Amino acid sequence: MRFISVEDIEPGQLLGKTVYSANGTVLLSAGIQLTVYMINTLKRIGVTMLYIKDSAFEDIEIEDVLSESTKQAVFKDMSETLHAVRSGKDWNPRKISASVDQLLRDILNHKDVLLQLTEIRTADNAAYLHAVNVCLVSAMIGLNLGLNQGQLKDLSIGALLHDIGKGKPLPDHADPEDPKNHHTWRGYEILKQKREFNLLIAHTALQHHERLNGTGAPRGLEREEIHLFAKIVAAANMYDNLIGGGDAKGRPMLPHEACEELMACSEQLLDRDVLVEFTRIVSVYPTGTAVRLSTKETGVVVRQHRGLPGRPAVRIVRGAGDEMEVKEVDLATETTVFIEAVLA
Repeated sequence: MRFISVEDIEPGQLLGKTVYSANGTVLLSAGIQLTVYMINTLKRIGVTMLYIKDSAFEDIEIEDVLSESTKQAVFKDMSETLHAVRSGKDWNPRKISASVDQLLRDILNHKDVLLQLTEIRTADNAAYLHAVNVCLVSAMIGLNLGLNQGQLKDLSIGALLHDIGKGKPLPDHADPEDPKNHHTWRGYEILKQKREFNLLIAHTALQHHERLNGTGAPRGLEREEIHLFAKIVAAANMYDNLIGGGDAKGRPMLPHEACEELMACSEQLLDRDVLVEFTRIVSVYPTGTAVRLSTKETGVVVRQHRGLPGRPAVRIVRGAGDEMEVKEVDLATETTVFIEAVLA
């Protein structure tokens, strides 16, 4: 499979990964032949990148941490929860707890897999996918930091529901400058009412926009005043916002660009120890990404190395048919070669 811009998709190509709606139902299944109508629809609903099947890379499979059934279950429960919050209705924390249990089982079974966060993002599913991605990154950082099972679960629930306050609309007369009207505070008020949840979950939502140097919101906390869970979610939240379209121009950053942006925030905005673990779990160049090497050869990332996220293996293909030449350059061993550019 290859991971390419939707602008480069051609009718007749086969979809490599399933596209989901906000409630976890399938919009387009992997393997379907894309038509002009489908491609135009994907563009219209905000899709920017897609996996497509390619005969030169048909042996390449994307190793996901979460199973398809887990993704669908979490999307469905998040959709129902946020719909209830928007409607002012009660919601069931036990369903969220069960979804997180399922998610953590998948993580523990795939703890050596680098996160790629390349699920197809649409305008419809963006908020739910963001919540899942932040939860996934946070849980894997927490696992690396040695949190126990109970701590991992509380962290994961707080990460999954970190933006729940955005679902509660402000009254028309509300002062947007009042800290208690910030979505983090609104989320805290929602979550602290759920006695099934540890109060730390509510504080994770409350503090995830705080920054080490005191410039964050809603209370301007500094360094040790910020709980570890919130420091973890802050990094995960910033990263997923950047790759989802959070730069100054609203343009999605490429993973290596977003990683550089996060590292520049070390010890000023984000916790250094958290960022060290972040760099160990996230793929800088996701499998299927087209790249240009320092040798000026172009190829596609085909394999990842745990512990060396910036040094994947790259397959270079020249010619076609009987004259096709294929070679692989493993950057983990070819130490004088590096990735010069991503060809998105």
